[in-house]
Amino acid sequence: MNPSTDSDRPPPDRGDQESLRCEVLPARDAARVRPIGSLDLATVNLLEDQLVELRGAGFRRLILDLGGLSFMDSTGLRLILRLDAESRADGFRFELIAGAPPVQRVFELTGTLDRLSFVRG
Repeated sequence: MNPSTDSDRPPPDRGDQESLRCEVLPARDAARVRPIGSLDLATVNLLEDQLVELRGAGFRRLILDLGGLSFMDSTGLRLILRLDAESRADGFRFELIAGAPPVQRVFELTGTLDRLSFVRG
């Protein structure tokens, strides 16, 4: 058996913060949030916390720009659908800017593309 070398070891786990980060662009009563990286079970709380914080700060319009995502799973879709439902019940505006084809494919496959409010970036 060969002893293990550093090159044989997997890269260190960088945690959720390395696989998703959020850029926030506030303007008057609107905030545009652009998650960058992968939106999945391990990272969804980071985005959710950011959006909850902005709502708590009084923003009446949230724009989620999906253009920075390289991947999104059903956990991300579930968050988006919940925010859409909350916006309809609570009277704030929740809009999306389309992502790359693999991200948009999630909406197409689940039949939710026409249900959500997509705007131009």
